[in-house]
Amino acid sequence: RFLVKGSLAGTAVYVAYDQGLLGSGIEGAEALRKAQETLPPAIQEWTDYLGWEVRAAQLPSTPKIDFSFSASWNKGVHRVMSALSVAPTRACEYTVEGWKYVKDLMK
Repeated sequence: RFLVKGSLAGTAVYVAYDQGLLGSGIEGAEALRKAQETLPPAIQEWTDYLGWEVRAAQLPSTPKIDFSFSASWNKGVHRVMSALSVAPTRACEYTVEGWKYVKDLMK
């Protein structure tokens, strides 16, 4: 069970990397553009294959995204790095608080 979950997670990470989603903001924007061009024809092909009748008006339009991927990516990277830089200090603080709590319980 663990191997199945691990292999699925690994495959998802590989596909995301292969499609450019883990690269720069420009690569992520390009991957989104490719997905927006590819998904509607793929959905239509599958519905035709399965025999479902889907009119173009029934398919939802792709969302329009009005924000900068590179700015969002950079903001996320800054937050993660900030959390990682504070992590050792916080770990020490939590350890001291834990020891105090244990000492109070032993009294």
